[in-house]
Amino acid sequence: MPFNFDAPVDRAGTWSLRWDRYGPDVIPLWVADTDFRAAPSVLQALSHKIQHGVFGYTLAPEALREAIVARCAQRYGWQIEPSWIVFLPGVVPGLHLAARRLVPADGHALIPTPVYHHVKRAVELAPRPFAELPLVLQEGRWLFDLDALEKHSGSTTFFLCNPQNPGGTVFRRGELEQLAERTRGMTIVSDDIHCDLVLEPGLRHVPIASLAPEVSRRTVTLMSANKAFNFPAAGCAWAVAEDPALREAFAAEMRSHLLPSPSVFGYAATLAAYREGDEWLAAQLGYLLGNRDFVVGNLDLPMARPEATYLAWIDCGGLKVRDPHRFFLDHGVALSPGAQFGAARFVRLNFGTQRARLEQALERMKSALAGLA
Repeated sequence: MPFNFDAPVDRAGTWSLRWDRYGPDVIPLWVADTDFRAAPSVLQALSHKIQHGVFGYTLAPEALREAIVARCAQRYGWQIEPSWIVFLPGVVPGLHLAARRLVPADGHALIPTPVYHHVKRAVELAPRPFAELPLVLQEGRWLFDLDALEKHSGSTTFFLCNPQNPGGTVFRRGELEQLAERTRGMTIVSDDIHCDLVLEPGLRHVPIASLAPEVSRRTVTLMSANKAFNFPAAGCAWAVAEDPALREAFAAEMRSHLLPSPSVFGYAATLAAYREGDEWLAAQLGYLLGNRDFVVGNLDLPMARPEATYLAWIDCGGLKVRDPHRFFLDHGVALSPGAQFGAARFVRLNFGTQRARLEQALERMKSALAGLA
């Protein structure tokens, strides 16, 4: 079935965080949702729920647990049990739960940098002591400095973003095995929300918990279909934890009702996406790959070649501007400020949009750069 990702979608006035923040004269390529309509199977499932017309309190469907188990086995070679799954309203609440419940008050967390800002924010608000572990750019990929990791062997909890946001790295099995070895004795919290957005042909997402039983027993993996299938407003995520104590740390919080359960629409959308959405997902990945190559090939600024996600991490350190985010915003393009991720000289560009809009945004950015010459 053909899918038209070039079809324009007007999101103005739809309560869109991304589109309504900066107004109609700015092209918003910042917060990480896409401008694509969800897969037809997802839209059909949501329509069916609406037509039913009753939206009462909802149990987590066993069929969804089974679909998650099957998907982990099929796509990642990762064998999990349905009982290991704890449903959450989103991955961000999962990060905050992990910081509060999995990092002891007298413990110490390790956080990679640059990284998705809610990882650091969760530990800061817990609050828990932490150190930042800088990633280094090696042959166009953002990787961990394993020697620097040795200096923090006394830490209790390691936060991982896999695939990496904002750098777009798909960590290879060997790289994760080295990371697991260097973090032996630590609990690992792995944000895998971009796992289905691997763009580079021939690469495959590897959950760190899938490496070995010893790693699985000390890992909590946070997952959601929200990013890959573009329905973050529906609200559905989950933690996968083999160890009963780690799992109970999340389950107890959900039983306390301090956090809401996932939305019935999130359950329905996720189940439909996993059962019938893979053809749409493959087509979207092909389109995003073209967008990635267009950005890399048409913007004369240093950046790693994103292997996953729809996010480009762009180095503006060579520009004679104090604030790269403000510089491009003043020229009509909203990007995410690098300071948010721990690196102020960078900006993050969301290329999950129609190609024509992306072309227009890059023309504005190139015009802005030409004005600096």
